[in-house]
Amino acid sequence: MAIRGNSIIKGIEISEVIRLLNKAYADEWLAYYQYFIEAKVIKGIMKDAAIAELNQHAADELRHATMVADRILQLGGTPILNPKDWFTHTNCGYEEPKNFDVVAILQDSIKGEQCAISTYSSIADIVKDKDIITYNLVSEILADEVEHEEDLQALHDDIAEFITDIKSTIK
Repeated sequence: MAIRGNSIIKGIEISEVIRLLNKAYADEWLAYYQYFIEAKVIKGIMKDAAIAELNQHAADELRHATMVADRILQLGGTPILNPKDWFTHTNCGYEEPKNFDVVAILQDSIKGEQCAISTYSSIADIVKDKDIITYNLVSEILADEVEHEEDLQALHDDIAEFITDIKSTIK
């Protein structure tokens, strides 16, 4: 634990910051797996574009998990060690894909990103002016999550519009 580095944290217990970060850590691992498995099972029109997006997001979520784990360790905490515990600590949960259609998969992914945006926005509000290092970390991740939602929504909308156009030409 960084003694001088942790001395700059004011107005919030370090244990609370670690608790919040461990919940986010669980979310990142579950998001990583969700994107990973969705990229494997997805079906339908323009699935290759969706697979590329899902694989990129999986890599980003794994990077986020690493960033969060590193901060937990800096604060003298321990990242969640057992994957089973991710399910009890998660903010966003995990819903296994049931419908492998590209549109449904993208809708599920958008929902996950919206939860991540809410989670990191909340953590940013809590640590703002109290823990600048964690604030900067969650702000960086929050920016990524906003970009992820935007990318997924744009792809979803393009595919949905394409499907609508095809259906209108068939009639």
